[in-house]
Formats: sequence, structure tokens, C-alpha cells
Amino acid sequence: MKKIRLGPGVTFFPQPTTLISTLSIEGEVNLMTASWVGIVSKTPPTMAVSLNHSRKSYQNIRERGEFVVNMVPASLAVEADYCGIRSGYESNKLEQVGLHTEKAARIEVPLIAESPLSVECRLTLELPIGDYRLLLGEIVEIHATAEAGDEAGGMTVQPFDPLVYLGGIREYWSLGEKVATAYKDGLSLEK
Repeated sequence: MKKIRLGPGVTFFPQPTTLISTLSIEGEVNLMTASWVGIVSKTPPTMAVSLNHSRKSYQNIRERGEFVVNMVPASLAVEADYCGIRSGYESNKLEQVGLHTEKAARIEVPLIAESPLSVECRLTLELPIGDYRLLLGEIVEIHATAEAGDEAGGMTVQPFDPLVYLGGIREYWSLGEKVATAYKDGLSLEK
């Protein structure tokens, strides 16, 4: 495969498209689209989020010590894009995009009702990286749409329909079809 050099930057994809919900001390919900999000530990279950230190969401997380990472389904691409373009200091994004909240189980910050997967997190560590802050949050609860449960007690992916972001080229895409089963199909390469 022939490759071209792009230099240092943020072109790496796909990245998850998420809406980070936070709550100000005054009780106002803020939404922020973030794609620099991921699971970084199983024990304890921990999620990392990288935010610019000037963001309203960052301020809310610092004040409350809590946040929710809400998966964005492909059907909410336009709403997610808006929440990434506008500042929570200038706009009530929740009201503007017409999304709804529901009570979380273990923290005060609400979930986004239209999200098929929401992860409640408590802030455990913050690392400065230039203008950004890498925030680690212990996962204290996960909520998944009931439509994703199957009769065998497992999960099916279609109801999630996750939206992915292609960083660097600034495009949103939905996922395609399943191509392999993790922790199983790779074993076929052993002799």
C-alpha cells in the first residue's frame, strides 16, 4: 500500500461521535460534541475525554466532578454538529437542538434521552496537554437502549447505529456491516 505523509495533526479515524452532558452549579445542562473519547481501562472501568480548557463543559466537569458520555446515533448528526460548533457560554444547545434529558442513576448530570448508549462518569484524574485537558472518569453506570438487548441476554448493534467522525477531513459517517467477531475470528490465523 503506497502512503502519503500528512505531517503532525489530528487525522485519525474513525472516532466516536459523542455528546458530553454536563451540569453547571446553577443546574443548567450543557451539551458538547466530542470525538476525542475512549475507554482506557477495564479495572477500574475508565473513560477518557479530551476537552479544550476554555469550554463550558470543562468548567462544569471541574465544578461538579461528573459527566455523561452519550453515544450519538447517525440520525442525530445535524444536532451533534451544532453542539460542536456553538459554545455553551453563548447558546442553550439542549433547547436549540430539541433533545431531552433523563435522570442518571448514580450521578446528578442527566443522560440524553435520544442517545442509545449513555455512560455515567466521575472525574478521577486530569492531565494538561497544551490547551487541552485529558479527563479520566471512572464509569459508574452504563445505560443502553432496551431495543439492543436480544433474547439470549446479549446485545445487537443495529439499534445503536453509531455516528463516527473522520477527524482531519471533518466528515460524519455511519458504520457499515459487521465483518468479523472479536476474540474469535483472529484465531483462524494460528497454525
